[in-house]
This record gives sequence, C-alpha cells and structure tokens, in this order.
Amino acid sequence: MQISIETTSGLERRLTISVPSETFEAQISDRLGEAAGKVRLPGFRPGKVPMKEVRRRYGPAVRAEVASELMQSSFFEAVQQEDLSPAGQPSLEVVKMDPGIDFEFTATFEVFPTVELADLSRANIKQPEAEITEQDLETMIEQLRDQRKTWEDLDRPAQEGDQVTLDFEGRLDGEVFEGGVAEDTTFVLGAGQMIDDFDKNVSGMTAGQEGQFDATFPDDYRAEELRGKTVTFSVKIKKVAESRLPELDDEFFKGFGVEEGGLEAFRADVRENMQREMESATRNQLKSQVMDRLSDLHEVALPSAMVDREIDVLRQQMLQQFQMYGAQGSQPELPGELFQEQAERRVKVGLVVNEIVSSQSLQVDPEKVRERIQTLAEGYAEPQQVVNWYYSNQEQLQQVEMSVLEEQVVDYVLEKAAVETVASTYQDVISGKAIEPEAQTSDAAGEADTDTQKSEQNS
Repeated sequence: MQISIETTSGLERRLTISVPSETFEAQISDRLGEAAGKVRLPGFRPGKVPMKEVRRRYGPAVRAEVASELMQSSFFEAVQQEDLSPAGQPSLEVVKMDPGIDFEFTATFEVFPTVELADLSRANIKQPEAEITEQDLETMIEQLRDQRKTWEDLDRPAQEGDQVTLDFEGRLDGEVFEGGVAEDTTFVLGAGQMIDDFDKNVSGMTAGQEGQFDATFPDDYRAEELRGKTVTFSVKIKKVAESRLPELDDEFFKGFGVEEGGLEAFRADVRENMQREMESATRNQLKSQVMDRLSDLHEVALPSAMVDREIDVLRQQMLQQFQMYGAQGSQPELPGELFQEQAERRVKVGLVVNEIVSSQSLQVDPEKVRERIQTLAEGYAEPQQVVNWYYSNQEQLQQVEMSVLEEQVVDYVLEKAAVETVASTYQDVISGKAIEPEAQTSDAAGEADTDTQKSEQNS
C-alpha cells in the first residue's frame, strides 16, 4: 500500500492511497467464489454456475462492494501508519478501480489541532465566600413554609396576596381576541401573574361578584398585537382565598425528612442543606469562570467536523426543550448559525481540557467517582440501589467519570490561576451576584444543585 499526504488547508488533509491490483482483484475473486456456491440461475444446477457467468452478472456490484470495504480498512491502516488523528469521518473518493491497474482512492479529513497551553497564571478567578447567618436561615425556613402553604376560602373582598379564581372574557374593539377567554383561572393578586390594570380592578371584588372594566396592556407585553391596547374584560369571581402558613411542628418537619429532634434538628438540617447548596453554587461559579478563562486565553484552530457535531447536539437539545414545554405541531427550523458561536466555544474548551488531561497525565480518581455517585444517590429512598445501578451501567458510570475528570482539570487550573476571594452573602452566592456576571455566561459548568429543594421534592 502506497500513501501520500497533502495539506489542503488548515487542518484538512488528503491521503492518496494506492492498493496493489493483485490484492484488490484477489479479494474480488474470493467474494465471487463465495457467491458462486450460493447463486441460483435458470439452466444451472445449484453451485454449478460457471465463474465467467457469475463475474458477468455480479462482478460490477462485487467490485464496488469490495472497493468500499477496502477503502475503510486501508484508511484506518494508513492513519495509524502515518500517526494521524482524524477529527471526523473521512470523505472517500475512488480515483482508479479498473481491472489490471492498482486500486487508488483519496481520503479527505480534518485532524485534531495542536493545542499550546497558555500561561494559566494569567487566569483571574473570583471565589465567593460567605457565612450562613441566622437571618439567612430564618428566610429559608419561611420560604419552605410558603411552599407548603394552604388556601382558605373567604367572603371578604380580595386584596393583595389573596388567591382569586375567576372566569373572564376580554374584547378588543368589541371582538374576543385569541387567549382572551378563560374559565377557572387562578392567580395571586399582586404577584405579577396578570397585568397591573387587571389586578387593580379585581382587587376589592368578592366571591360571586361579576363585573366589567377596561385594562391597558403594557407596551412591552409578550403578545405584540396587544401591546399598549385597551381591552374590556368581563369577569365572574368564583373564589377568594387567603394563604395559611403551616405551623413549625413535627408534622411539618417530617415532610422534610426530619423524624426526630423537633425544631432544633429541623433548623440544623436546613442549615446543612443550605451549606451544601452554597458550596455547590460556589463550585459551579468557579468552574464556569475556569472554562471562560480557558476559552479567553487560547486560540485554537477548530475542526469544522467537530463544530458541526456540536451544533447538531445543541440543536437537538433545543428541540427537546420545545417538546418539554409542550410545543405542538412540526418542529421549527433551527439554522446552524444560531448555535455557531456556542458550538465553537464548547469545542475549543473541550480541546484545551483534553490537552490539560493529556499533558498532566490526569487520571480519574475512583474515590471521587464514588463520592459523586453517593451524592447523586442521597436523594433517593434506596440510595444503595442507585449506587449499584451506576456501577452496573457502563455508559452512566463513564459520564460520571468524565465529569469527575473535568473537575480535576478545574482543580489543576485553580492551582495555577490568580484566585481572588470575594466576601459576600449567602443570597448573593446562590444568585451569582457575588461575582461579575461574566462568570455566569458559561454553559459548560451546568447548574448548581439545590439540596433544599431536593429535600422537599423527595419527601
């Protein structure tokens, strides 16, 4: 096999591969010989069809089939021989395949770029730091009570904070508009769920009352055809209800998994969850900044095949979100340009991360993998079963291992980077306000776990 390499542009390479005619024709003859023993033709006994007739009938198809297989195997052998690293599938094209001459084809593909690691000490990272105060704890407990609140029907006029259930019909220029009619709509007065004029006019009405009023939609309303328009609403109030917060008693505590110890144990559990949540948010923000800095500090030639694959991944993720939120009908057309910048950034960061792993000989820490899996399993009723499932599912285990390896890369970068500790508050750390907004632009770090919410959901 003869091989020649040509750099066509940037990362693109073209291999011209030549296979001796004897090798090519021998494989064709072997394949035709196998077919001759199986083929059935009128006038010939099974297995007795002359090779000349078999070649006449099936030769071209078998030649094309062998050529396709030979191109794949020869390409794999060639890239190994030439120590090349293809970044995507090759484009294979036959140059010569006629009988009596060497079989020749070209393989055009991109190779992985060489990544030169930058001076990571130039990476400026902000690390938020905060203590959970008693006020933070009280605020969280009140939020948890609010999540478990109930509603009690009242006879008095509706006021801010009340839950109102009603039917309404809206008319624009005397005509009912799309979305302008609803029955048994429930909302909380003053919560911003309805436009301000609607809230103000419903306020003061009582259950069983009917009324009519004009309401003007804001200029930035989501439905363009209603922006700034005045609509006449007819409403019928069905219920007015006031919220009732649960008492901080044993029944409430059990709803969050605290079976013993009363208020003191509950407060300790909530504080522990808040601490985990804050640590997770801090780690998420550090990881986000690290990925942003790796992107900023490096210039890398990007294989278009990798960018295209990443665009497809992002496109599929968005389509899945459309389905998740109940989008009906045919899926929208999502042009690749919509995801180009994000895809390029993710490919670049991935290449830099891989270079760090390779150059530093980083290996997945099994103990950290086990800790991560145990953390994932904590929210389930039978955590050991979840742990066993991860270790018996190679694909899921590999995803956890890759995530842990990425965390080890983050730790490596943080050791080299200029890290500034930023004093902050619990709320600002959780919301991301503790550091500059730029650290929240990265999509590589994912979302921080909210242990307090998980505790509620799994109770």
